[in-house]
Amino acid sequence: MPWQQLKIRVPEARAALVEDLLSELGAVSVTLQDGEDQPVFQIDPGTTPIWHNTEVVGLFEYDSPILAVVANLRARAHLDDTDEVVVEEVADTDWERVCMQDFKPMRFGERVWICPSWETPPEPNAVNIMLDPGLAFGTGTHPTTALCLEWLDQQDLQGKTVIDYGCGSGVLAIAAVLLGAGRVIAIDNDPQAIIATQSNRELNQIIPAHLSVHLPGVTDHPRADVLVANILSGPLEQLTPVIAALVKPGGKLILSGVLSQQTQSLMDSYQQFFTMLAPVTRDEWVRVEGVRR
Repeated sequence: MPWQQLKIRVPEARAALVEDLLSELGAVSVTLQDGEDQPVFQIDPGTTPIWHNTEVVGLFEYDSPILAVVANLRARAHLDDTDEVVVEEVADTDWERVCMQDFKPMRFGERVWICPSWETPPEPNAVNIMLDPGLAFGTGTHPTTALCLEWLDQQDLQGKTVIDYGCGSGVLAIAAVLLGAGRVIAIDNDPQAIIATQSNRELNQIIPAHLSVHLPGVTDHPRADVLVANILSGPLEQLTPVIAALVKPGGKLILSGVLSQQTQSLMDSYQQFFTMLAPVTRDEWVRVEGVRR
């Protein structure tokens, strides 16, 4: 059965917002691609480059209410009549081919690469996360994922216990394992995320004892030296006591999926449990760090 594909060109600064809104509005996959034939030749540490004029492409099931999606997107992304939104029908095989063409290896920080499973890693001796885009989960291109990957890249995780809360495709959990963590626990409330993380775990030849995957509520594991949660601000605030209980005294907390205007409220929520450090912002998205009291 064919799919409905929605395309919109936006300036670089708005691409992440449109990407996030499409996912929230039901897109089964969202990709970013060049809107002006502007190549990106090199990815420098600490950056997540995209194109000045970026085409955001959302894939929706054939029976999705696409006109309502477009209207909602226009209102929430503050698009005007000059912002053209193109809707077209795409066959399954065409979409698979486009995805494989668009998903290229990307570096995060000094050591970490995310590589599609069908390509050879550019730096064989780097920390290479092999990934299939699959299902509705990210490939690391979103600023929030990039902020978390770059933070993990800077840490000494040797022998430490790491929890990835809201693991999605398992990118952060797999990165923690490959960066030397002793034990990693991936948690998500979506059964599809469990399947995706388990699949990517196998793709990276990681044994379950090293990276276990669970629905929320599992308790037979130690508290974390490091907990990373890349979700959204609302759920992060609601989960404050749950997440705090999973981190040992002196342990580190990394939160992302947060817009800049939501940062203070989130930090206030965690202040009772953590000493909060200065947040890091990229493209209106924020990474929040704390140390467990």
